[in-house]
Amino acid sequence: MFITSAYAAADTAAKLGEEAVKKKNVFPPFDPSTFTSQLLWLAITFGIFYFLMARVVLPRIGNILEVRRDRISQDLEEAQRLKEETDASIAAYEQELAEARKNAHTIAREASETAKLAADKERQKTEAKLANTLAQAEQTVRKVKDAALAQIDTIASDTTQAIISRLIGTKVTKAELAKAISKIAK
Repeated sequence: MFITSAYAAADTAAKLGEEAVKKKNVFPPFDPSTFTSQLLWLAITFGIFYFLMARVVLPRIGNILEVRRDRISQDLEEAQRLKEETDASIAAYEQELAEARKNAHTIAREASETAKLAADKERQKTEAKLANTLAQAEQTVRKVKDAALAQIDTIASDTTQAIISRLIGTKVTKAELAKAISKIAK
């Protein structure tokens, strides 16, 4: 039996050798005699690659994606926090600006009122000085007027005496002139 199987194996090898010589021009992946071994190696390779992908590569990629997602989430939260801080800072700035404007208006109004009071005091002082000067001027005018009225009789008699002297050509005395005026006044 051993001999028969050796002959059979040799016979099979010879036949395969002859077929290989005959089919030398066939591309090996398209050779139907190698399909079973190719399918076996395809299954083994696919299994190894599937195992590597499932156990090694995909978990690493998953971890990387999760880290990126977490980082993006943290960055978005940080951006939101910074935005809220910026909004709060802007609101505080606007409030302080409004208060500063209000204070500036208050200060300007107080300064205006102070200046107005100072101007009123200065005007009152000036008016008082002017009133005093006017009163003194009126008093001086009154004195001059009273003095002039007191001397009007003398001036009138001197003027009348000079006019009559020119008209008549003779000199008139004051007593004669006083006598003539008293007659006219009656």
